[in-house]
Amino acid sequence: MRVGTSLRSGYGVDDPREGARWMIERARASYEAGLDSLFVGDHHSTPVPYYQNTPMLGRLLAEWRGRPAGVLLLLPLWNPVLAAEQIATLAAIHDGRFVLQCALGGGESQFAAMGTELRVRPSRFEAALDIVRRLLAGETVDADGPYAVTGARISPRPPEPVDVWIGAAAPKAIDRAARLGDGFLVGPEATPAEVDELIATYRERCAAHGREPGTIAIRRDVHVGATTADAERVAGPVIAAGYRGFSPDAPVAGSATEVADAFAALGVLGGTDVIVRHLADDQREVLASIGHLAEVRSLLTG
Repeated sequence: MRVGTSLRSGYGVDDPREGARWMIERARASYEAGLDSLFVGDHHSTPVPYYQNTPMLGRLLAEWRGRPAGVLLLLPLWNPVLAAEQIATLAAIHDGRFVLQCALGGGESQFAAMGTELRVRPSRFEAALDIVRRLLAGETVDADGPYAVTGARISPRPPEPVDVWIGAAAPKAIDRAARLGDGFLVGPEATPAEVDELIATYRERCAAHGREPGTIAIRRDVHVGATTADAERVAGPVIAAGYRGFSPDAPVAGSATEVADAFAALGVLGGTDVIVRHLADDQREVLASIGHLAEVRSLLTG
């Protein structure tokens, strides 16, 4: 079971440089802790500072060498030629494997601000992914439908193939991940019982399409304390307050041993990777939790 991180991108700060500095510090700490992968999320038209993924990851790659890294793109919100150019440039900057995480996205206001509608998400997603992949492969692309593209090409191209992980929860979306993805990304809201069901569905749909299951990455929102009591001190009030509307069974908090056991249990369900984000707001607590993740990873790898 590999342990990676998806850095939080939104911070309620007065000085926008402070949130950016926190992301850099978290990436550096994650690298020093030996985590296996680094990702940055995607959201648009936000009321609080939200650091956009492609320029931010370009900066963070200075802290992250050799290990897989990537961005999440809510593909229905992106022009696919622009998306392919950004992905290829980031892949050229990085000296390791590059991963595109992608999903449909949600939120009426976000879609309206970006000039599209929720109801057309599936068709835009599939059309965009097809165009992005063809461009990354070096094709000159013409397309109609959701995206009218004529004579599109990109340069530079990625120095090696880009992996595509598709986030999904609904049955049709899981089928799409099985049909089109190199990996399947389970959201942080899923309880362990739901993770079991989602992975079983993904595996069944892979078999139906004659494909082998790829990477199965499970997002978890976590806090790792020096002890059980230390973790409860930080994470207990956050979870008890109804963190993000999640079931309290979805986040993971505890000592390094307890968190390693929880991650190992996800591995038994079929997960290959856990991608963490931190429950705490306080930068010092987050950096301490990242430090303890080094022990979690060591326990998992033996």
